[in-house]
Amino acid sequence: MALFQVTIKRKKQCGGVHLEPGMSVQVATKTDSNPLATNKQLILDAFMRVYGVDLQKAMALNPTDLEVVKVHN
Repeated sequence: MALFQVTIKRKKQCGGVHLEPGMSVQVATKTDSNPLATNKQLILDAFMRVYGVDLQKAMALNPTDLEVVKVHN
């Protein structure tokens, strides 16, 4: 099991969703693979739960807008 920190890299307003740099969540995965590449739903759910924002609606579910760092293995 691995723990990843996912952080918004840049200010963005799209689809009525406002994102600020530094907004961050932690996501636990069953594998060591980057969740942005393997299980985006984990990231979507975490940002919705913590901030009430829909990254898919904001078109921000990509490496340009998100930084993914492995915190713990």
